[in-house]
Amino acid sequence: MRRTLHEGWTLRPAGGDVPAHVAAAGAIPATVPGTVHTDLLAAGLIPDPYLDANERLLAWIGTADWRYETTFTWVPGDEDRVDLLFEGLETVARVELNGRTLGATANMHRTYRFDVADALRAGDNVLTVTFSSAVRHADAASLELGARPHTNDHPYNAIRTMACSFGWDWGPDLVTAGIWRPVGLHAWRVARLSSVRPVVDVDGTTGTVRLHVDVERAGQPGALTVTAELAGRTAVLHLDPAESSGVVELRVEDVARWWPRGHGDQPLYDLAVTLRGDETDAEPLDAWERRIGFRTVRVDTEPDAAGTPFRFVVNDRPVLVKGANWIPDDAFPHRVGAERYAQRLAQAEEAGFNLVRVWGGGVFESDAFYDECDRRGLMVWQDFLFACAAYSEEEPLRSEVAAEVEDNVRRLMSHPSLVLWNGGNENLWGFADWGWQPRLDGRSWGLRYYTDLLPGIVAALDPGRPYSAGSPWSVQPDRHPNDPRHGTTHIWDVWNEVDYTTYLAYRPRFVAEFGWEGPPTWSTLRRAVSDEPLTPESPGMLAHQKAAKGNDKLTAGLVPHLRVPDDMDDWHWAMSLNQARAVQLGVEHFRALAPHCSGSIVWQLNDCWPVTSWAAVDGDGRRKPVFYALVHANADRLVTVQPEGDGLVAALVNDADEAWAGALSARRQTLAGQVLASEQVTVLVPPRSVATVPLPPAVVAPDEPSLEVLVVEVGARRALWFYVEDRDSALTLPAFDASVTATGTGHRVEVTATSTVRDLALLVDKVDAGATVDDMLVTLLPGETVSWHVTGTRDDAAARLLDPSVLRSANQLVIGAR
Repeated sequence: MRRTLHEGWTLRPAGGDVPAHVAAAGAIPATVPGTVHTDLLAAGLIPDPYLDANERLLAWIGTADWRYETTFTWVPGDEDRVDLLFEGLETVARVELNGRTLGATANMHRTYRFDVADALRAGDNVLTVTFSSAVRHADAASLELGARPHTNDHPYNAIRTMACSFGWDWGPDLVTAGIWRPVGLHAWRVARLSSVRPVVDVDGTTGTVRLHVDVERAGQPGALTVTAELAGRTAVLHLDPAESSGVVELRVEDVARWWPRGHGDQPLYDLAVTLRGDETDAEPLDAWERRIGFRTVRVDTEPDAAGTPFRFVVNDRPVLVKGANWIPDDAFPHRVGAERYAQRLAQAEEAGFNLVRVWGGGVFESDAFYDECDRRGLMVWQDFLFACAAYSEEEPLRSEVAAEVEDNVRRLMSHPSLVLWNGGNENLWGFADWGWQPRLDGRSWGLRYYTDLLPGIVAALDPGRPYSAGSPWSVQPDRHPNDPRHGTTHIWDVWNEVDYTTYLAYRPRFVAEFGWEGPPTWSTLRRAVSDEPLTPESPGMLAHQKAAKGNDKLTAGLVPHLRVPDDMDDWHWAMSLNQARAVQLGVEHFRALAPHCSGSIVWQLNDCWPVTSWAAVDGDGRRKPVFYALVHANADRLVTVQPEGDGLVAALVNDADEAWAGALSARRQTLAGQVLASEQVTVLVPPRSVATVPLPPAVVAPDEPSLEVLVVEVGARRALWFYVEDRDSALTLPAFDASVTATGTGHRVEVTATSTVRDLALLVDKVDAGATVDDMLVTLLPGETVSWHVTGTRDDAAARLLDPSVLRSANQLVIGAR
């Protein structure tokens, strides 16, 4: 019998410097799963930490101690054992039942099971969880373990909790406490299934599942029977009284393989395991169910003449990765449930991604996340939880690391979407380049985690799943870890130091991180920041800009392309547009390099709060302009113009199973629409390949660079090449005819250009915060028309859709700057 214990909880301060009004409130209602911040917010005792500069006012919460308490009734039955099971405690906690201490915890990423037989009583029971400050614990542990380098302000590397809760260059410093995942009682008799690990393989159309089963006994001897059922097949494992583990195998003929998105379907099979005692027809003692998929996966790192690839191969087919990095979708991750996962991952799919990388400074997401990826064909690259820091390899940290890794490998290994375990984020690079070595002075820093402990656990528990020591990682330990010629690379000189056009100088094998900052959508920004006047450097704006010298880098990255606007509305649009252009240029360039470059993972898909960041979807879940740039750049069939030598080429990317045949048309024309030169050739691009077509100098060489544009088309796919930056171009005021028509679900906006209108966008959230548009960032040449569908717009707001502050273009930024 399993019973949740989520009702009747209260929360009160248990120590530390707490404001008088909070202390006077005494015990307040608490939500479980939940956290201190969200309970205080619900009680009206604190302002919303996501608004204005409130985050800074609430630092005291992380330095205080807190006590959760509930009373529940227990009626004894025929059980042999009763366990109290916590699926997540954040983070340093003491658990008591009826005044008896059951245990202490210091790891957010583990589950905890306590035998409560000696403490549980018939009738009312009082359960208490007292949390000590994670901030103070981390500070003290850092001294005890020996201080080690880390990014940001707190020694998050001295405690096993969500690193980004201590603040990041996109995240708030909101260290909290709480019972953040479900808690309940598990009453059982005779034995229970303590672990079920399905090791899945497929050969041809025959699927094999080797189920490694571990049981825990309540003390009584006796034989046990484990029955496994899958796709109409049944297999039985008999355990003698002295046995507590075994393996049972299931073979299924004619299975359909699970494929990544864009490569096939995602068939899933129900796998059920039951545990019984001596009488096989008796009520099961325990049961376990999962949905699995049949597929093979490996990472090809066989050296070649150009270096070392990092190529995902699924079902013996190389898969070009179009990926996005994933961070916790909320600074308080208990608020992210199945519905929100579905919304965000649907956006990932809409943007054309086929992989999400769960970044190592967050959490192992809940099962609902991986279930959704299984259904959608989104491959998952899963970091172990180490990020941008040196980590002690000594006790007590080492045992905590081992326990959390074993917990989560066992929990997640059944998911076919999971294609890679990765040692961590930027720790190997940090040791090589960030000045750690003199500060470490010979101390351990985590290397043996990445090269010994973690791969050992993966090999033992999840054999066959690829493992990488870290990201970036150049495959061999004697190489610099961020060498673009080998393995995975992170490209951060672009954004931090140089212009985004520098992406064109890179020839990486696989890009695991790169990106460019931009503000959230306007409605998200105005919900979170109430500054009047609102400026790029007003107090609330700076509170929601966490990157080091972030605004300076935004400006430095804009001025090569556009002048910096004086108007805040124009500033917001210019920075949004610049982010979109930077990321699209990078994605298209890396795709054009295939198969030399076998994929890229943009930083980042999502945000955890309203903030200026690298995300494509902002903290309120709204699509930023960069989202639509990614839709275009990730299209299965892509035409992109790339510089090569002294000339230009058209790269035709065909990420589909069918050949792409057609006529390639290249023409150079004026911004007013006059064709100056043209040529047409027949092209054939095989499936899953890239064809590079040199463009003739007579066509591409401009007479008046500021007045001309190169147009390359294959069927409905098109690429444009502007010879000068917008700030130096002869773009005019956007000239077009536009109309708005009501539809059953919103409005249709149609625009017909009479001049070249570059990067036309419809910022619909400025009209209605709940509205969405199906596309944007479309360049119209004279005489061309675009039709967009706006969903959810209020009828009384429709007229504003054509307002120049809503219907935006790059032209406005050029003319306005003049």
